[in-house]
Amino acid sequence: MEILLVIIPIVVLVLVVVASVTLVGRRRALDTDSVDLELPVEVSDDQLSTAVEPRELQGEQTGPEDLLEPEVQVTETAGPVLGTSVEIVGPPLTEEEAAANIAAAEAAEAEWEAEHGGVEELVRPTFRDRLAKARGAVSGYVGSILSRSTIDAETWDDLEEALLRADVGAGPTAELLDAVRSTVRERGITTPEALVEAVKDEMKARLAGPVGLAVADTPPTIWLFVGVNGVGKTTTIGKVGRRLADQGSSVVMAAGDTFRAAAAEQLGTWADRCGAHLVRGEEGGDPSAIIFDAVASASARGADVVLADTAGRLHTKSNLMDELSKVRRVADKGDGTVTEVLLVLDATTGQNGLQQARQFTEATEVTGVVLTKLDGSAKGGIVFAIRSELGIPVKLVGLGEGAADLVDFDADEFVDALFDRD
Repeated sequence: MEILLVIIPIVVLVLVVVASVTLVGRRRALDTDSVDLELPVEVSDDQLSTAVEPRELQGEQTGPEDLLEPEVQVTETAGPVLGTSVEIVGPPLTEEEAAANIAAAEAAEAEWEAEHGGVEELVRPTFRDRLAKARGAVSGYVGSILSRSTIDAETWDDLEEALLRADVGAGPTAELLDAVRSTVRERGITTPEALVEAVKDEMKARLAGPVGLAVADTPPTIWLFVGVNGVGKTTTIGKVGRRLADQGSSVVMAAGDTFRAAAAEQLGTWADRCGAHLVRGEEGGDPSAIIFDAVASASARGADVVLADTAGRLHTKSNLMDELSKVRRVADKGDGTVTEVLLVLDATTGQNGLQQARQFTEATEVTGVVLTKLDGSAKGGIVFAIRSELGIPVKLVGLGEGAADLVDFDADEFVDALFDRD
């Protein structure tokens, strides 16, 4: 018994020492490999019951277009004008979904009719009224300039900053200020007030030019509308059609954007509103064929103008620019004459819109720009950048949502509104 009392403490002591050595070794191992180890995260039973399982494909499905529901993914879209962007890809709309889209469009149309009594009063808005937000980009700097008694280096810095913040662009801003400096020297300008007027005069001179839309000697005249989705292309066509109808012209609209769901229905709503004839095809059909048929229909009807909508993106890997070049070639082969290729740009995209303009110009020989949403958060200077860098005139601008809010571009009124401080 005495022997056991002696042995037991010794055994316990040995076990404690061994356990301590083992624990120290494990801690050192953890410290050494800590970069490569990830501790497991405890998950509750409730969390396990609601965990999201990977979506399973059914049958022979092999790609995102075969999924039961649309899925967001990053895709390489139509050509360098768009680059890499996030799109919704998925199966075509079901009949029920398409019907729901059409019903929503009809409901919106009914609401519009109820609000306007079936007749919209066309009252042309002014640039001054609608460019209040755009003026904010320059008014502070103009106020600072006018508060000085002389023209100094800081005055020129404020002018440069104002133009850059208005989205004129670095290159056009430098060219504009170089020209104004020459004017200041030649005229002996010494006051900030005269300097600001010299800037305005130079901008007006560079933006000046005819903005009328050309018509063919022999009808039908064809105007193609190009631009990426979301810029207001289809709505612009509807507003132009309304203007032509009010002027007594007969119009045929071609629903050439066959890749956007319910695009033809949207254009059809505008066609009904302005009494135009609509030519459309199947969803996903060849846009060139639809536009060719529209020109033939216009010729047979003796219509004056064909307004052709075009794709803003494709569901395939084919290049959007190649498709638009084909549309232009096909449109020229019919009875009509393409006199305008109008690029529709969202003014709020700023310098990104300038990049789009370069790409579309190379593909379709753009003759003019329609700048939409100029009354929103747009800074306005993109008008000057397009004219200066590409030599393309801005012919129409959107100053609101109504049909009358698409107006001819007026360089003098635009510049005065941009610099107005009242």
